[in-house]
Amino acid sequence: MSHRNARLTVHGRRLLVERVRSGRPVAHVAAEMGISRPTAHKWIRRWRSEGESGLIDRSSRPRSTPHRTAASTEAHVCRLRQDRKLGPARIGPILGLPASTVHRILNRHGLNRLAHLDRPTGQVIRRY
Repeated sequence: MSHRNARLTVHGRRLLVERVRSGRPVAHVAAEMGISRPTAHKWIRRWRSEGESGLIDRSSRPRSTPHRTAASTEAHVCRLRQDRKLGPARIGPILGLPASTVHRILNRHGLNRLAHLDRPTGQVIRRY
């Protein structure tokens, strides 16, 4: 699904392609549809290379995150939090990580509040 501010939906892109295929200039069709010429050319180029599937919305999610903290390091951070009840400022120097990174890891795993941990077991509990 297109985002809220997108000028063209999948239907609009198909309409763009049909109008250009009928022999009309890309610049004129782009002006009619309220998009820039480079954007119109982008959709035409995608349609030519991929066909109808090139007009479908694509994910804008990054394909990779090369600097993401390793899963083993994240597990170690979580273990230290649950076993020793340490905060980001104490866990960071132990593992050689910035406190901000440790804090983000704890947030991601729902371990950011000591009050949410069962004192004896260290398991996550949320009362409300």
